[in-house]
Amino acid sequence: MHPHLEAIARRRGGVFTVADARQVGYRPDEVRAAVGSGAWHRLRRGVYVAAERWAVSAADPRARHLLDVLAALAVLGPGPVVSHSSAARFHELVLPRGTDGLVRLTDRDQWRTGRGYRISAADLPSLDVVDAGALIVTAVARTLVDCAREWPLVDGVVAMDAAMFQGKVTRAALTAAVLAQSHWLGIGRAAQAVDLSDGRAESPLESRGRFGVVEAGLPRPELQVELHGPRGFVARVDGWFEDPGVALEFDGRVKYEDPRDGRTPAEVAWEEKRREDAIRDLDVPVVRVVQADLPRLHGPVERLRYLLARPSSGPRRFRVVRRPEPGSEPGDAVA
Repeated sequence: MHPHLEAIARRRGGVFTVADARQVGYRPDEVRAAVGSGAWHRLRRGVYVAAERWAVSAADPRARHLLDVLAALAVLGPGPVVSHSSAARFHELVLPRGTDGLVRLTDRDQWRTGRGYRISAADLPSLDVVDAGALIVTAVARTLVDCAREWPLVDGVVAMDAAMFQGKVTRAALTAAVLAQSHWLGIGRAAQAVDLSDGRAESPLESRGRFGVVEAGLPRPELQVELHGPRGFVARVDGWFEDPGVALEFDGRVKYEDPRDGRTPAEVAWEEKRREDAIRDLDVPVVRVVQADLPRLHGPVERLRYLLARPSSGPRRFRVVRRPEPGSEPGDAVA
């Protein structure tokens, strides 16, 4: 590829147009030859990417989508900002399974749809956008709220939980983004998602399981609570109901099928059994939720209803230490 065309492609994030090629001296037959030989891969009419870049991106859905975004912007020109699910992919947020590949953009002055893209018209304050070089993208908080206005409530909660847990956003930023869109379509659902979110959830299973508990009309469990017995720390439980002293555990298969730290699946299962025995030795009942229980949690919910309705069993043989939510105000855990 001509070095001048390479420089243009670098500025565009890897893509270039037939007009760019003509500008640096390519004849129409040379453009056809480059496409026909496979040296250039066509992304959309008049927009290309070098074969090497395409080979790297083709097997990665996120990278492939971002090339589609760049190709759409090469046609549309400056103005639209990458937003909604496209921005969620850019920020590596958790998307609902089956999210379509439509390129999502937002512009202050236009609303339109085209082949493979949709532009929404909305305000774009400077604090809501991030300059990522080849792309201008909505910031993480704005992206999450935009998505939560359109997605099912549980998917918004899952994405917000994960983003807070990973340190990509704070609850304050999400709240500010909701308040800035107070009259926008779907903002009520986004506000509910912020209220239900918790950055202490360590997996989508925990987020969906907690959502199922609340949806069943049960109290919202506290997350990642430590139990300390007479000899000190015993275990950190995924969920906790303070008044009845009941622990909730979310048990994904991955920790048994693909264990970390060089342990075998059998060792993980044995350690998990010993850990649960230690919790039960404190007279703390444990309710376990697995992937197969989702979304309604019929069995766990029935067990929880029974345990939460029981009278207190007397003096406790443990104390509780609470873990602050990521991005919350600084301070020590509360005992």
